[in-house]
Amino acid sequence: MIEVDAAQKLGAFDLDVSFENETGITALFGRSGSGKSATINLIAGLGRPDRGRIVLDNHVLVDTRAGIFVPRHHRRVGLVFQDAQLFPHLNVRNNLLFGRRFAPRADHAIGFDKVVDTLGIGHLLGRRPALLSGGEKQRVAIGRALLASPKILLMDEPLAALDSERKLEILQLIESLRDELHIPIVYVSHAVEEVARLATRVIVLEHSRVAAIGTPEKVLGFDRGEAGESRFVRSSVITGRLAGIDTRYGLTEISHPAGAVWLAGRAGPIGREARVVIKATDITLSTTSPRNLSVRTILSGVIAGIQTDAGPLAAVNIDLVGHGQLVALVTRKAVDELGIGAGDRVFALVKTMALDERTVAASRS
Repeated sequence: MIEVDAAQKLGAFDLDVSFENETGITALFGRSGSGKSATINLIAGLGRPDRGRIVLDNHVLVDTRAGIFVPRHHRRVGLVFQDAQLFPHLNVRNNLLFGRRFAPRADHAIGFDKVVDTLGIGHLLGRRPALLSGGEKQRVAIGRALLASPKILLMDEPLAALDSERKLEILQLIESLRDELHIPIVYVSHAVEEVARLATRVIVLEHSRVAAIGTPEKVLGFDRGEAGESRFVRSSVITGRLAGIDTRYGLTEISHPAGAVWLAGRAGPIGREARVVIKATDITLSTTSPRNLSVRTILSGVIAGIQTDAGPLAAVNIDLVGHGQLVALVTRKAVDELGIGAGDRVFALVKTMALDERTVAASRS
């Protein structure tokens, strides 16, 4: 259980955040400069709030009214940054063991061999950081944090410097930490795909304030477009259930009350909940049930509203049948010629090739 209610003023930057989460991964999501890293620093003890209270598993870390401020080296917090920050003069084994120094012997809950096996880094123990890839360095950094037997793991943009293949490797690793080691994690990112895949609860930060709190499906995308935001990053998250594999064609079906979502490949164990990120630019709208098309994913819903400005595009917000929302970006001309408005039924079409099955995995609700 993590509880945060804190404020801090640093020059022109005025942070004021309040949220809590009982289990799983808490994601701090937002654009650069929204206050994500500043919030992480307050939890870690790297910053001191002007006002507030921070509690971890009923242990008060900060309470400005009561005059409580637990020093960072007593907080039992594991930190993983964008830069792995390994000690260059130590090999992997000794970098890992460095984390052990900060955990009381009685609290060595996670064994060295367990961490090494989970991270898949046994073959790297004798190497120096200079001989590691970016993904390998991040694995070692996570291992060092785990071996400090932390009460919570704080991860600040841990995948930002990695290529797509390495990101997928580390995402799978973080999932195993969440599901097998049951370590509370606060995860900072501005990437929708990462947050949708990992998070139990999402805290959306805008201009150093909490703008929304909820599940990835409820708070990511839909009507959350910001001024100046590129249309190519606008997206939505829908939650369905992995229904089966079409072995003849190599497709995975995700069932949803609004229709089936089809992925090109396998994604997670059948029967589990899964989240899919759909980009607003990858959606085509139809006012009638489509026939004789190559598109396999067709989701039905009702228009909740249409956002327009002086530009050529319109954002069509759709309440899907059952649950969930989509935002589709189309031209204003298309809206006028289709004659659609709030309350009208529409069908959202998404090409299977537009969905990245690699970023879809069974989630923990």
